[in-house]
Amino acid sequence: ATVSIIHRLAMATPIVMGLTVAAGALAARQAALGFEYMLSGRLMQSFGKGFYQGGFEANMTRREACKILAVRESTPPDKIKEAHRRIMTANHPDAGGSPYIATKVNEAKEMLVGKKRGDSAL
Repeated sequence: ATVSIIHRLAMATPIVMGLTVAAGALAARQAALGFEYMLSGRLMQSFGKGFYQGGFEANMTRREACKILAVRESTPPDKIKEAHRRIMTANHPDAGGSPYIATKVNEAKEMLVGKKRGDSAL
């Protein structure tokens, strides 16, 4: 009985070694492909696809205002104000943000929510 166990182990060892080598080769191949993909620049390009890639229009439209604040046109005013507050917290000029971006964010909020009651256009 001892001889048959040793014989079975002796036969199983080359199979296990072969499977181990094959698994290692597949892992190395996947690592090489991933490294090549990373170096090609396609990986970094795919990270920013969710953001609007164009510049600002000359005259702001409701559509552009919605893109700036990342809201839908049917969003209620309180949610628009929350989005404005969140974006301005991250991009306020006093905190190192761009004054131009802050102006566009404020303009987008004004277009979607409207001016305050006390404001009058003269």
